[in-house]
Amino acid sequence: MHNKAWYYPRIRAYSHRRTGTIMATSSRSEFGDFLRSRREKLSPDAVGLNGGRRRRTAGLRREEVAELAGIGVDWYVRLEQGRTVSPSDATLDALAHALRLGKVEAAHLRALARNGDRRAFVRESVPAAIERMVASLGLPAYVTGQRWDVLTWNAAAADILGFDRLAETDRNILVFMFIKPESRRLFGSTWPDEARRMIALFRATYDLHAGDQAFVELVERVRADSPEFAMWWDAHDVRSGAAGQKVLTHPERGAQRYEYATFQANDNPALKLAIYTPV
Repeated sequence: MHNKAWYYPRIRAYSHRRTGTIMATSSRSEFGDFLRSRREKLSPDAVGLNGGRRRRTAGLRREEVAELAGIGVDWYVRLEQGRTVSPSDATLDALAHALRLGKVEAAHLRALARNGDRRAFVRESVPAAIERMVASLGLPAYVTGQRWDVLTWNAAAADILGFDRLAETDRNILVFMFIKPESRRLFGSTWPDEARRMIALFRATYDLHAGDQAFVELVERVRADSPEFAMWWDAHDVRSGAAGQKVLTHPERGAQRYEYATFQANDNPALKLAIYTPV
């Protein structure tokens, strides 16, 4: 599928942005938590270390990561504890190599390190021109904001996704996916995989807004109502957005396969347009 962004006025392909130069307090905490989560998932054998005597905790020890990265143990401990430090690009590269981070994970680590203080989240509004464009599309389409609130959608999206049947406070992708039972009917046997994918995508955004009350309240609400979310969220997996396919089950037409792609609005980069095309 080709993402023909020029079909849609003032919409371009979605991409992540890096902002800021100093770690804010909340980002330092998420930076340290992300380091710890990667360290605990990495086995000594994976990095060529002898496991030696039985370990009380999973993964590598802090001193082992520090040695692999070529940095002081105290410096690494300060990083993992989220204390006020600003690692250099060379240190970030060394940590990414030591922890065997993938491309997306390494980029996320750098984004957390360079993320500065942000303004408090304010729920976005959709420009009228974009609303009219979405409504005119014959394919299922909707627009979300930075916190994954569903801001506008068309009739085709309402038919398959049922956003119009949700209360305004529930019109959020995470709330729909993990709290509303309709999502399990919609995704059927693919629900667990899709749910974990969504968490990893949202985690990459949340970490940059971790101190914002609106983001905190959303995660706390979903965590309280979904044991699966609580378990998968603590794994601290991250991934980047990409086009793909989903199998959605319509109550009358049954299972249907869709290709999906997302686009970012020039009017407000926090706005993302999602379009589903039947296969």
